[in-house]
Amino acid sequence: MGYTKTAILMAAMTALFMGLGYLLGGQGGMLIALVVAGAMNLFGWWNSDKAVLRMHGAREVTEAEAPAYVGMVREMALRAGMPVPKCYIIETDQPNAFATGRNPQNAAVAATTGLLARLSPEEVAGVMAHELAHIRNHDTLIMTVTATFAGAISMLANFALFFGNRERQGGLIGTLVLMILAPMAAGLVQMAISRTREYEADRAGAEICGQPLWLASALGKIEAFAQRIDNPAAEQNPASAHMFIINPLHAHAHDKLFSTHPNTQNRIAALRAMVGEAPRAAVDAGPSRVPRVRRAARKGPWS
Repeated sequence: MGYTKTAILMAAMTALFMGLGYLLGGQGGMLIALVVAGAMNLFGWWNSDKAVLRMHGAREVTEAEAPAYVGMVREMALRAGMPVPKCYIIETDQPNAFATGRNPQNAAVAATTGLLARLSPEEVAGVMAHELAHIRNHDTLIMTVTATFAGAISMLANFALFFGNRERQGGLIGTLVLMILAPMAAGLVQMAISRTREYEADRAGAEICGQPLWLASALGKIEAFAQRIDNPAAEQNPASAHMFIINPLHAHAHDKLFSTHPNTQNRIAALRAMVGEAPRAAVDAGPSRVPRVRRAARKGPWS
């Protein structure tokens, strides 16, 4: 169902883009819009990972530098049957994480120092499994394409003000309405796609780590910390907020029209439903499935 909804929303985004191009310049404008979209998506597909990692000051680490963190990511990747991504650390006290990359063979996961310091090894494993699910599901590509489409629609809407055919039905007023509503509609579709992919990554990530309650516990903690701890790089680059597992901005996002993330309590409820509404204490019950992380933790959590 998640993939069907994403496909429908992507089709809506494409139709909006093509329709705007047609209104701007007829069939020729629609063709130009298609070419521009293809070029922008190709550029974004190739460069988005490097740009976002640089934007947040992410530093690549090896297993020699962070054995528990990198070792655990490797273990989760092997469970998921996918290539091991590069591992990055972001120096900020707010617990959070994201994944990026144009495909599973050229992907990276990034965790903040706050995430590695404030969450338990099991919770970090749940978070990394979620990010690996995004990579395996090609969500990083989907979100790059939708973000590029949204930006291109805004660009075309601005062009319409100066170059649009005002002799068409609606004239100048119609053009102004189009310039305002088209980017808003594109943004809404982009946010809806983002919310859909988060739910799907929660489900797949829980399956990868084998413990839905690890991720459920992590989501609750991350949201609580994110509401009171700043993430300066994210605040300076709010367009990247949708990439994080929890909204890094102080927006207190809910399942509303302009939210890039689903309501955290709804996500937790869905994860708990995967284990039949098990009690919260079950998060720490039973033998650990990440022994490598526990052994490293005795020497120092993630170093």
